[in-house]
This record gives sequence, structure tokens and C-alpha cells, in this order.
Amino acid sequence: MSSAFRLEPEVGLHPEQGRVRLRTLVFIRWMAICGQTAALLIAHFGLGLELPLIAAFLVVLTSGVLNVAQVATRPASSWLRNKEATMALAFDLIQISVLLSLTGGLTNPFSILILGPVTVSASILTRRSTICLGILAIVAVTADVFFYLPLPWPEGSFFLHSLYLYGLWAALVFTAIFLAVYVSSLTEEARSMGMALVASQMALAREQKLSALGGLAAAAAHELGSPLGTMLVVAKEMKEELPPDDIYLPDVELLISEILRCREILQNLAAWPEEDGGDPYNFIPVQTLVEAAIAPYEKLDIETVIRASSHESDGENSNPEHPSEHPMVERSPEILHSLGLFAQNAIQFAKEKVDITLVWDKRTISLTIHDDGPGFDPQVLGRLGDPLLSNREQAQKAQAPKNQESRKEEDGDHMGLGVFIATTLLSHTGGKVTYANHEAGGAVVEIVWPRNRLEVATQPV
Repeated sequence: MSSAFRLEPEVGLHPEQGRVRLRTLVFIRWMAICGQTAALLIAHFGLGLELPLIAAFLVVLTSGVLNVAQVATRPASSWLRNKEATMALAFDLIQISVLLSLTGGLTNPFSILILGPVTVSASILTRRSTICLGILAIVAVTADVFFYLPLPWPEGSFFLHSLYLYGLWAALVFTAIFLAVYVSSLTEEARSMGMALVASQMALAREQKLSALGGLAAAAAHELGSPLGTMLVVAKEMKEELPPDDIYLPDVELLISEILRCREILQNLAAWPEEDGGDPYNFIPVQTLVEAAIAPYEKLDIETVIRASSHESDGENSNPEHPSEHPMVERSPEILHSLGLFAQNAIQFAKEKVDITLVWDKRTISLTIHDDGPGFDPQVLGRLGDPLLSNREQAQKAQAPKNQESRKEEDGDHMGLGVFIATTLLSHTGGKVTYANHEAGGAVVEIVWPRNRLEVATQPV
């Protein structure tokens, strides 16, 4: 079994997808332009500071020109991809840095705004983009320490020691590093979790639709009963009107027998939901549930062995009259999808055999899936269950035989989202999943449920 699980194509999640609307960045930039213009006018005319207004307003004008150009060339409601948004924020950062260099550098009280683009990136863009913007911010802050036009304070009214400027530079640099590394990591983790939960919901919805087929079959049985009855009556009347030696009599008798057969099948379908509370497949033995989940993924060249046994103590089991009976469980879409995913990966990377062991006692129901493949990559074994776990192609190729490498490559890109979905869905049913490598080789996945959480009252089958 591989440590990498496939990201379903219909999920449609990709880190390069649009993360911010153009309208949002344009609006933020217009707000910055208004604020910069107001600050320049107040400082020059209100406070009497002699600033290079022409050069400063030209820098502000570049932001306005960029806004107009972006809105004119594409819809404001469009989503910017990660690279596009990074370039836009990099421009804003450079524009602020140049404006600060014309108005006092780090002695300008608004120098803290140079971290604005890094903060925005940490909340919406990838960690790599945020780190790049953080490095750019550090370069810009360093440049503003040495290359700037001093603010024309009144003579002798204000003085900043160089030690204070260096301390302010250090504070801005460490803040940029903090935003680029720590905050972006938290944001990326929260984003990955959200994407994985969406994928979990989609997978569960798909399994629920499949489970609903049983109810549709029962409904079809009730609806088709009346037309088949009418066909049976007409066929019997035709048989009575035909002479004994008519050439069509065998055909009519065959038609009657087939109608009776169909009616018998539909009567059985219609009877089961009445016994089971509306769904003929709602309550089944736990081994049947496991077999139903694994059956779609079995291969002729891989032997799949399912063993079921009871470790209940006499007199303490939940059903004293039938101590060896399989626990009756609900046909759960969560369990079907999760066990199917684990079985699919076990069969995919097994060499010859997959052993599936089902054991129950008075307290727990446990299921173990063991394949004879290359096992989990030790480098990621401890991280299994994290959403969007990075694929370890080289590590897998180093461990897997050539035939398994080719099988893996045929299946396309893999991610750790699948195992996260399975773990999350099973936790909703009370199951606890553990992953390990067997001493004799191969991967082992063990799921343990509290029996009172999974088992339902015995239903007639």
C-alpha cells in the first residue's frame, strides 16, 4: 500500500487556482492611493513640511494607472491566480518603499505600512509567495535605511538617533519574517483543512447517492407491480383463447412464466423494506459490509482473503443465544467509502496477496488490512492523515519494485487527501485508524470501533 492517495479529479482543488478577486485588490489599492494623497497634502500644506510633492505624486499616480489598466483589460470580478496576485502585491510593496524613500524612509511614521502586502499575502496566497514577498520587504526596508530624503523637521525640534533607526529596521525585518513563515504556515494549514473537508463532503455525498439505490429499487418494485399484474391477466386470457395446438401457445406460456418470475422478484424487493424499516440493505452483518466495500476493487492477479472471527467470552456477549453471530451494522456510506479507499490502495500496491482480518468481541470491532507490497514510506508514516500530504515520488520509487512503479505512474498524481478523507469519515462513525509497516513487510491499516457505537439492534434479514 502506498503512502500517497489520489485526489479525486472532480474535487477540482489546486493551489494555483484563483484565491483573490481583482476587485478586492483594486479596491484596497484605491484606498491606499487616497490615504497616501491625503497624508502628502496634510504634511505639506497642513504641517508645513517641504516634501518633493511632484515626485511623490508621480509614485502615487503609478498605482492609479495600474488600477485603471487592470480594470480595463479584464473583468473586475475575475479571480487572480497566485502568481498574478503575488506580482500585484510586489508592485504595491515597491511603490510604498519608493514613496517612503521620498518622505523620510524609516523615520516616516507610516513606514509600518510596508508590511501591508506581506500581511495580505500571508492570509490569501501560498507560503512560497509570502516568503518571496517577505524577502522583498526586507530588501526594501534595508534600502530605506540608507537611501532616503530626510523629513524637513523644524531645526532642532526633532531628532532620531541612528540606533533607533537600526532598531526599527530590525523590528520590521523580524515582523516580515514572522508574517512570511509563521502566519502563512497557519493560514496554509487552515486552507488545506478546508479544502480537505470539502473533498470529504463530496466523497460522502457520492456514497450516500450509491446507498440510496436500494431505496430506489424498493420504490421501483412497488411501482412496477401494477403493470406486471395487468400484463399477467392479459397473457392468461390470450392463453385461454388459443387452441391447444396453436403455434403461439408455447410463447404465451413462456411469457406468463417470465411475468410470474418478475412479479416474485419484485414482491421480495417490496417485502424487505417493510421488514427493515424502509431499506432492504439498511442493516447487514459486519462482514457483508466489509465485503461490499472491497468487492469493486478486487483484481484477478491479487488474492484478497477476508477472515472473520469472534473473540467474545461465553456468557458476556451481546447476543447470548447466538454467540458466534456477526454483529449487525448499518450500511454506512462513510464506512463503505473509507474501507473501499484503503482496499483500493492495498490491492494496487500488493505483490500477490491482501489479508483482511475482521475480529470482534464484547467491546470492540476491529478490521486490519495488510498487503505484501513495499509498505508506507517511513518519512511520511507519522504524517498520514494530514490533508494534502506531499507526494514522495523518489522515496516510493526507491522502495517499490519496477512493476509497482509503473502501476503507480499509470494512476497519475497522488496526494494525501484520500487518507485524510477516510480517517475523517471513520472518526464520525467512532472508528480509530492507525497506520504501520508490518515486520514481515507490507503496510498495515487497522480500524477499531467501539462495538456499542457501530452495532445496531438485530434486524431480520
